[in-house]
Amino acid sequence: MSRDRLLVVCGAKATEIDYLRGLVQHVENPAVTVKIITKPCSPSQLISHAEGQRARARDDFDEVWCVFDVDEYQDVSRAVAQARDAAIEVVVSNPCFELWLILHFSDHQAYTRTYRELLPHLTRHVTGYDKARLGFRKFADGWEAAVPRAKKLAPPGKEHEVNPATGMWALVERIAGTRA
Repeated sequence: MSRDRLLVVCGAKATEIDYLRGLVQHVENPAVTVKIITKPCSPSQLISHAEGQRARARDDFDEVWCVFDVDEYQDVSRAVAQARDAAIEVVVSNPCFELWLILHFSDHQAYTRTYRELLPHLTRHVTGYDKARLGFRKFADGWEAAVPRAKKLAPPGKEHEVNPATGMWALVERIAGTRA
């Protein structure tokens, strides 16, 4: 059986990579292999880095995904366009990845400017949340509920234009093998 090979490049140091590694182990989808790397930088730098990784790896990957937040970055729209031109899938969270984590427990549709504003919503469900040491077990039972909650926040590919929104659902469905 042939497997689809995904390269996922995360723009954060720990949170997204910890979550994704936990998800890959949790869903145990034999149809995909996932290599996850991190490169803390701006979104457009992340896309350029992913392009370089793909060029060096030649035919090692069937798909390349970049995961990043809107946060305070000014180059998000440019990075999304750059990724589209380079045939790289993007997963944008607006304002940040913690929105995806909140959606594991409840709907969140209120405009939120920053991580600091989202944090109280997350700690209501995950006491002692630490973005540097994310334990996937806390989220394992909620990822399937988070997918439809995230889908209704923004049209696919427009997450960078809508607050709050996250495209994490697309990568999660791809890894889990539940993508229609």
